Amino acid sequence: MVTIRLSRTGTKGRPFYHIVVVDSRTKRGGRSLERLGFFNPVASGNEEKLRIDTARVDYWKSNGAQTSERVEKLLKDYSASA
Repeated sequence: MVTIRLSRTGTKGRPFYHIVVVDSRTKRGGRSLERLGFFNPVASGNEEKLRIDTARVDYWKSNGAQTSERVEKLLKDYSASA
């Protein structure tokens, strides 16, 4: 099964997440099939907090990909702000 979920990067105390498409058996930071965007929870000032390629998300979902709960919430927030 293919999953759309977050992959953590960044340093200790300053997290940064890539929104990625992975095989559901892959570790959190393991190899991804495609990177669809990013989420920066500690963005401040003019920094971009969230970017998602919604066309590619729709493509993967139409091919059976499942989204994690957090990614589903981020998609909902992103579509409301766009």
